[in-house]
Amino acid sequence: MKAMILAAGLGKRLMPLTQHTPKPLIKVGNQSLIERNILLLQQAGISKILINVSYLGDMIIDYVSHKFPQSNISFSQEEKPLGTGGAILNALPFFDEKPFLLMNADIFHNIEIKNLPQDPKKAHLVGVPNPNHNISGDFSLKQRIVSIASRENDLTWSGISVINPIIFKENSFQSNFFNIWDSVLPKYIDNEEVTGEISNKLWIDVGTSERLELANEMLKEEN
Repeated sequence: MKAMILAAGLGKRLMPLTQHTPKPLIKVGNQSLIERNILLLQQAGISKILINVSYLGDMIIDYVSHKFPQSNISFSQEEKPLGTGGAILNALPFFDEKPFLLMNADIFHNIEIKNLPQDPKKAHLVGVPNPNHNISGDFSLKQRIVSIASRENDLTWSGISVINPIIFKENSFQSNFFNIWDSVLPKYIDNEEVTGEISNKLWIDVGTSERLELANEMLKEEN
């Protein structure tokens, strides 16, 4: 299985830290977020990785190329960020029409990815218990089928999933910019074609300075 790391975001909520440093290169301890996530993918046996970049993208390319000179890592450069869905659509040929693992670059986690389904019908999402910053959640699970309640859901999308590219082949999009959660997955969730699982492993969405501080605290406990 191949993997894609989403790394094109602007990191606005982490300003001024991200004014001159792209969010994936923000460090927890002595290791950048993207380096940790690449290593987790490689440890799970995933060697072919695509990283989409835009904001300060050259810095990410230089950093990753230097850190992983012998690795099979490619880059998809976007003049402007295309959103999660647009980024995948733009990079679709890389996956050879086979399911791939999708991961956000800005998560600090120990989620086990080695045993995720290799061939989901449409998509498979990894959920985590709702953190304080997303208490209403994103989805719930009913016998491993993803559903979205009208009010509260007990799981937050971790930013890790396995995507079958058929969901992009079956749809047409009016714009090159769109998000997978808003524009692609809802139809398949409504049709009960998206599966999921819960992880109780360490997971932090490093989207703010407060959560970056929390990640550093958790790293100290980890060590």
